[in-house]
Amino acid sequence: MTERGAVVDKTSENRDGLWKTQGSGGERKETCGDREDSGALRERAVQEARRFGYEREMSDCTLCPRNCHADRLSGQRGYCGQTAQITAARAALHYWEEPCISGKAGSGAVFFCGCPLRCVFCQNSLIASGGAGKAVSVEELSGIFLRLQAQGANNINLVTPTHFVPQIAAALRLSREKGLGIPVVYNTGSYEKAETLKLLDGLVDIYLPDLKYASPEPAERYSHAPDYFEAACGAIAEMVRQVPEAVFEETQTGEKRMKRGVIVRHLLLPGQSMDSRRVLHYLHETYGNRIYISIMNQYTPMRHFEDLPELNRRVRGKVYERLVDSAIALGIENGFIQEGGTAEESFVPLWDGTGLEGISRRTD
Repeated sequence: MTERGAVVDKTSENRDGLWKTQGSGGERKETCGDREDSGALRERAVQEARRFGYEREMSDCTLCPRNCHADRLSGQRGYCGQTAQITAARAALHYWEEPCISGKAGSGAVFFCGCPLRCVFCQNSLIASGGAGKAVSVEELSGIFLRLQAQGANNINLVTPTHFVPQIAAALRLSREKGLGIPVVYNTGSYEKAETLKLLDGLVDIYLPDLKYASPEPAERYSHAPDYFEAACGAIAEMVRQVPEAVFEETQTGEKRMKRGVIVRHLLLPGQSMDSRRVLHYLHETYGNRIYISIMNQYTPMRHFEDLPELNRRVRGKVYERLVDSAIALGIENGFIQEGGTAEESFVPLWDGTGLEGISRRTD
């Protein structure tokens, strides 16, 4: 996603200049972190869980639909690949979200390590698999939020946060007590439970979920989650319940920023045009123009797939154009589209520990 484009609330049969557009940008990735005794980190995680009241959630983890029941508090890793210790790879101003999120100042993005979904085509696979990252305490995370606000971030952007929801909720409460006043964005692949999202009720202002698939076949093939659509739909319904209407503010320079609302993203994958149309149809039929829909064309093969040859190519421009035309024909009025060279590996941020300076611990 990019910072380019202007916020417009409506579309018509002519898309030019009406839907918000996004271009390209990005950096190469690197790993970050120094190792520290895992026993000390585990003890700190236990103390934090007791202090902030999430021992139960971490000792028998069912935060996501995987229901792995891992005792993360004792150092066991869940399906997400993480223990109870918060781990992050980057915390910095990020300019490649939808225009009303990033704006010119940037979104204060905190990229968490691990993921409950683990899609085979993930652009952030290095951190999703736990291959990079630094251990962060609840209080340190609270301080990171405040530093991003001081740097002029439009919002705090929690990227892949599902498996750390109890810790994040505690950090948000601490930072609000100390003056955090900008919106909080929950940026997720949507393999979520409504019960987990309820822990964030009143703490999140903007939900930025994916709706990746409508059919169980691609969900199983690419994310090993045949129940993805059912889980994601329940999660998005809870998000809309918490934030039922979009609210924008206009800056003195004419820039429109989202203050509250839900933007549902959908990434067009090679060979999945029909499934993409089902996704758009469901969203429009269910929510109309209460939500915004972001249709993305940035799929980039990050490696060679022997068993999934269809993923070894990018989406053709004409295929994406036809999907956008379908969205307009459905009557979708509030939307974002991407234009330009968005399908690039350079689109992936640099996992170098930016924003985590002074936090030298890395999990094993």
